[in-house]
Amino acid sequence: MSIPTSQRALILPQKHGKFIVETYPVEKPGTGELLVRIESVSLNPIDWIVQALGVLITDYPAILGLDSAGVVAAVGEGVTSFAVGDKVLNQGSLAPRQGTFKQYTYVTADSAAKIPANLNFDQAATVPLCLATAAVGLYAQPGGGGGAGLIPAWETEGRGKYAGQTIVIFGGATSVGQFVIQLAKLSGFSTIVTTVSPHNNTLVKSLGATHMFDRRLSSQEIFNEIRKIASDSVKIAYAIAGDPLIQDLAYDLVASGGTVVSVLPSQIPQEKLTPDKKFVTVNGNFRTPEKRALGVSLYSRLPELLASGELKPTSVEVLPGGLYAIAEGLERMKKGEISAGFNTESICMTLCETRT
Repeated sequence: MSIPTSQRALILPQKHGKFIVETYPVEKPGTGELLVRIESVSLNPIDWIVQALGVLITDYPAILGLDSAGVVAAVGEGVTSFAVGDKVLNQGSLAPRQGTFKQYTYVTADSAAKIPANLNFDQAATVPLCLATAAVGLYAQPGGGGGAGLIPAWETEGRGKYAGQTIVIFGGATSVGQFVIQLAKLSGFSTIVTTVSPHNNTLVKSLGATHMFDRRLSSQEIFNEIRKIASDSVKIAYAIAGDPLIQDLAYDLVASGGTVVSVLPSQIPQEKLTPDKKFVTVNGNFRTPEKRALGVSLYSRLPELLASGELKPTSVEVLPGGLYAIAEGLERMKKGEISAGFNTESICMTLCETRT
């Protein structure tokens, strides 16, 4: 496969700037790396948050994008598990080299997974970041953006480990929520409770949810209904919805020794926190040293989990226009116009349209 010396990339030139498409160099992959020609990317709320609020990045110009699926164009020294032409998915980063809003990206070989035949590029691109956020929240150790410290479901000793236990997921129809439900099912949780809009009941039930409650109910109503099911035995509450009241409700629900996992920092009053309950704010980034081993372990099993249907991608809406359509997609996400709500990845860009 021939490799160009330059590519087009969506650049954020300065803090709070507007996205522009510019030429960006293409280099050979380094030791242990893949050079991947991107076919599809997914969008995440963090992409518009970085642009609008000017957070998380200090060096500009920047290239964003945290998910992609594509074809291996070249392999670096020492790579034996992939070959040119392999179809792969991977999680990007906020560093320009690993950003995915461009035509080619660089991927550490042990953080890529081959795409099984039952998924297309658009479906595969929905997986990386939201699956990572779900997996880190459940299985990483607390601290440093970690999670509840459960034994991973894809490992032999973790499959079905938590039979007879209850998990509550606030925001089960979000992209993160869908993966939390699926992983909870693999972990064996017997009671998987989630809040959703009623029109998503069938979706979350198909993924493994056992009880669904309308997310528009009051906190007290949701608390009362869950207590009827689980009394005081809730081990984990995963708060994907961003409302501070949800965190408070989650904390009330978990039993002594339980954990609240949240995608946002704690907004629970300090005086309410007690030593017998954990609150962790998850950061779904497998690139940090303390979470790298977890990511490598998951990615080693991911192709078979996707091929078997034990893990399913989220649904997608494909916008034509490649790199030029990303700003439009992010604006729609910012305005809350995506049907699955917060933390969704239901917009994908097919980047092959931007290639020269």
